[in-house]
Amino acid sequence: MKHLPLNSSAYKYIEQSFKQWLDIIGFAPSSVYQMPNSIRELLHYFEQHGKTQIKDIDNKTIKQYYNELKTRPNLRRGGGLSTSYLQKHQQAIYNFLKYLRQSGRLIIPKLYLPKENEEDTITTVLTQEEIHQLYKTANTYNEPSSNVPVWQNEAIAMRDLAILTIFYACGLRRNEGVQLDISDILFDKKLIYVRNGKNYKERYVPVNAKGINYLQNYLFDTRPLFLRTNKTEAFLVSKQGKRMNGQTILLRLKILIQRTENPGLQEKETGLHTLRHSIATHLLASGMKLESISKFLGHSSLESTQIYTHLIEKENP
Repeated sequence: MKHLPLNSSAYKYIEQSFKQWLDIIGFAPSSVYQMPNSIRELLHYFEQHGKTQIKDIDNKTIKQYYNELKTRPNLRRGGGLSTSYLQKHQQAIYNFLKYLRQSGRLIIPKLYLPKENEEDTITTVLTQEEIHQLYKTANTYNEPSSNVPVWQNEAIAMRDLAILTIFYACGLRRNEGVQLDISDILFDKKLIYVRNGKNYKERYVPVNAKGINYLQNYLFDTRPLFLRTNKTEAFLVSKQGKRMNGQTILLRLKILIQRTENPGLQEKETGLHTLRHSIATHLLASGMKLESISKFLGHSSLESTQIYTHLIEKENP
């Protein structure tokens, strides 16, 4: 997408202006990079249809473009484009139109694109037994090595338990866990304060007694060993004493999965969001009300939470 040519100087300008707007508004760096790429594809489509001015942008052509996008094959994996990809494309379009309105460049009626079925985005949910195996594996330190000091193996194990607590037991999204600071863990109230939730929504997430114990052990016994001379408020820190990024945290999860020696678990396509899906499914199966799960996950509506009902129905037809 980012390599598609744009000939219109007006389109080149608003693409860059849109990117700057996203950055100023406070979107994540990944969104500031990806959304303009999606919009470049849209603007390229307009050019291909002889529309090269900002005033030419209209909802009818956007809908036409989106309908054609939905029929496009996935060249990497075969089949059609994933629901997740289409949802991100929709988000880019909606934010682009919002940018046009707020900047006064174009007043365009509100656009309504068909909502993609979120059920397709949840392809993996771990069983409670598989979750138990991950915790058990994290509790088991790696064998001592001449290249790795004993304290480091124990420290990494404690941090792995904290990671499982944050992303499974508390159901945080990837970026929410990455942005977690020490002050966000309210040990006395057994809560986690999520400052950087989706759509800038804040919430408090409860932590059970065992989870609090894992977080305390990591914070007071392990985290200081990683810091060295660095000073950071980040809760999850790397061996270099810096805030862990999502990819590094995901790598720790992948390592735990491999260490379980469970072939079924190892074959599953598992990411950090899988842990969030799993806790939601397990809470629903245990009898928790959908409204409570929605609040726990930080969903803006019950529609997003309904998917877990369908998952339970699939497992128990």
